[in-house]
Amino acid sequence: MAARAGVSAGTVSKALNGRGQLRPETRRRVVAAAEELGFHVNMLARNLIEGRTYTVGVLTTDSFGRFTIPVMLGAEDALGAGQISVLLCDGRGDRIREQHYLRTLLARRVDGIIVTGRTYDPRPSLGPDLPVPVVYARARSDNAEDLSLMHDDAQGVGLAVTHLLATGRNKIVHITGPERHLATRERAAAVKATLAAAGESLVLGEPLMGDWSERWGREAVALLMRAGEEFNGVFCGSDQIARGVADGLREAGRRVPEEVGIVGVDNWEVMAEGCRPPLTTVDLNLTELGHAAATKLLRAIEGHPLEQGVQLMPCRLITRRSTEMTLS
Repeated sequence: MAARAGVSAGTVSKALNGRGQLRPETRRRVVAAAEELGFHVNMLARNLIEGRTYTVGVLTTDSFGRFTIPVMLGAEDALGAGQISVLLCDGRGDRIREQHYLRTLLARRVDGIIVTGRTYDPRPSLGPDLPVPVVYARARSDNAEDLSLMHDDAQGVGLAVTHLLATGRNKIVHITGPERHLATRERAAAVKATLAAAGESLVLGEPLMGDWSERWGREAVALLMRAGEEFNGVFCGSDQIARGVADGLREAGRRVPEEVGIVGVDNWEVMAEGCRPPLTTVDLNLTELGHAAATKLLRAIEGHPLEQGVQLMPCRLITRRSTEMTLS
């Protein structure tokens, strides 16, 4: 193969294993020679020599996959470049089941583990003495020495509320999920802070808290209409709630976006695009978060020190017709 490509045997090894600093044309020449000769890397032999399995475990508590799937897609984009396979284990929020999967992954000698889930609340650490590096992605470890990558909720809320204000909606209601959830409390605090910085205050003084559901969105609109307070903007803690709010406002005879603008959170396309009208929403950038988590894990697998603490990643606002400005 070296003779066919006109390079040394060492260069062939570097090219096929993705190592070393080689010119792109040299790497292409080696790959072309390998294809011509029908050569394939013996992964078992490679793993034995390097002491690696080229597999990464993903532990999740998100049975529905709503948050895990985009994180996984981003992680696989980063890991696929290094030809690393992913083993997905769903603990379903059961600590005993999760510990079973952890033992299974370690027995399979995975090179590292990504932990993810559907809740923003802090979760128990897998422990400080594991033989492989661990990165938490949209899962906040309760151990400050672990690396946890989270979306920046306060920054995302700021984008949403500022957008409502910029489109002339200065009487804003916040309809969100259960108070027991950290995401609910942090988003509510960020709404108040953003409004206060603009010299405005929240309609009703406090958010309306309920379930993460369309039904709650409709019920919240009924409560709001009975309260009799004037409002022209609604920021919702999730796209599901926002879709229910849109339905409730339409049933109450309020036009969206002509009379009321609505913004949600998640950019869950089935909800946002199916909303009437299509929903402006905060995208949590979960795919990018998963990519960043896998990239940091790869560096740790390669021997670099793993960072510690909570790192926040920015969100972005996706504008659709629910906040479209209209001419009066």
